[in-house]
Amino acid sequence: MGKHLCFTVADRSYFALLKKEIHAISVKAGFSDRKAGEIDIIVAELVSNLVKHGNGGRLLVKLVNEQKVDGIELISIDNGEGINDVNRMLADGMSTTNTLGHGLGAIKRLSDVFDVYSLKGWGTIVLSRVFKEELPYQKKTNEIRSVVVAKPGEEKCGDAFYCKVGTNAVRLFLGDGLGHGAEAAIAVNTAIQQFKLCTEESAADILRELHRAVRKTRGLVGTVALYFKIQKTWHICGVGNIATRLINGIEMKANMSYNGIIGHNIPNSMKDHEVAAENAQVLVLCSDGIKTKWDLLKYPGVLKHDLGILAAVIFKDHARHTDDMSVVAVRLNF
Repeated sequence: MGKHLCFTVADRSYFALLKKEIHAISVKAGFSDRKAGEIDIIVAELVSNLVKHGNGGRLLVKLVNEQKVDGIELISIDNGEGINDVNRMLADGMSTTNTLGHGLGAIKRLSDVFDVYSLKGWGTIVLSRVFKEELPYQKKTNEIRSVVVAKPGEEKCGDAFYCKVGTNAVRLFLGDGLGHGAEAAIAVNTAIQQFKLCTEESAADILRELHRAVRKTRGLVGTVALYFKIQKTWHICGVGNIATRLINGIEMKANMSYNGIIGHNIPNSMKDHEVAAENAQVLVLCSDGIKTKWDLLKYPGVLKHDLGILAAVIFKDHARHTDDMSVVAVRLNF
């Protein structure tokens, strides 16, 4: 579950650079010439909308893999006036300016997954995913989405997220290496590698194993969340300032982490926090690069959208931009 590249879009002068960089990413990832060309069009429309309607903004880009099919995810985030009627704007030819207005309609048509969230006076988020080939149909799928972005100016990201979906359990880990940059990335990636290998059935015991594995690094904070399908329960344990919330409709419960640093000092008394899972429940994890005082009541209807939109909404309004930043949103179907 890799990091997003974050491009700041202030005016049209950014377009040539963005198009070149994202085109290179899609070609290197093995997209066909036709698909790469379609991604170019999506990028052009997203950037155009950011400049024309969004007072500038950000474009997030990362490679994804779903159901063993490779793809690319593009998320545009703006602080514009928002859209009164999204469905009306999706109709080809509609425009709020003296332009052709094919933007959102073209993006939707060329995307395998498309979603828009907009509030009047707040702005708009547009999500597009394009895959190399058609995704196999699945009646029920788990939604596990993340926005992970390095501190501005850093090439390496000290935040990292990994999930492992098994027959009987889903295993999640979000880690934040101390500080930022290359050394923080080494710490968190060492923990991720150990997490991939770990077979412990307790979130606390997994953290203990990670603690031993990262002793030679600068250390990190992190949270492990395990979902057991038969018992329909979450087992959650965290060390340090990873914010963890379980959302059931309008009810939101926070899970408290233990004080300490993985790799340096963790409590001997750690144990799992066990929570009953419910249908449509959403688990949200955030590193401390995200301010903690976010409230989903300010974003009506957001939980009806792709969880990539939810992660982007939280990032948009609450990212500090002085550290690595990560938001993970999970909704399991069972």
